[in-house]
Amino acid sequence: MSDSDLLAPSVDPNTAAIGIRRVTARNEARPRSVMMVRDHLLVTDEKETDTGVTPLEMALSALLGCEGVIINRCAEAMKFAYTAVDMSGDGEVDQRGSRGVQGVRPYFNWVKLHIRVHTDEPEDRFQRLIRNVEYRCPVMNLFKSADVDVQVNWERVTP
Repeated sequence: MSDSDLLAPSVDPNTAAIGIRRVTARNEARPRSVMMVRDHLLVTDEKETDTGVTPLEMALSALLGCEGVIINRCAEAMKFAYTAVDMSGDGEVDQRGSRGVQGVRPYFNWVKLHIRVHTDEPEDRFQRLIRNVEYRCPVMNLFKSADVDVQVNWERVTP
């Protein structure tokens, strides 16, 4: 991606803008954990007891949620008009990894996202939005840095 495709930063690039995120959790000697994020309650569990999403489903949800935030921020910076974004994600994990089998990674091998942006914007502006979202999305970049094969199918849906 060329530097001319990148949107200008929305903060002073010479001043650190450090943010601390805090989550507390309680686990009562079973697969279920209850987390508090500010005033929000989150529950993770395993499918066998099914009182919440699995932690890996939560990670995939965080990826989709982060994409939504960054799409919105980039669209605002570009004055890119859209009415909605529909997203879905699938991820493959070999469960042997989290059960201690050496040589098998305990997290996603690959993740496939389908992102449908409802917009009348022209294709060149849509492509610029995509490049900036994928450059800026913190959770997507965490997945990529962990060597997860992230494949994104972007679709522009016109009314």
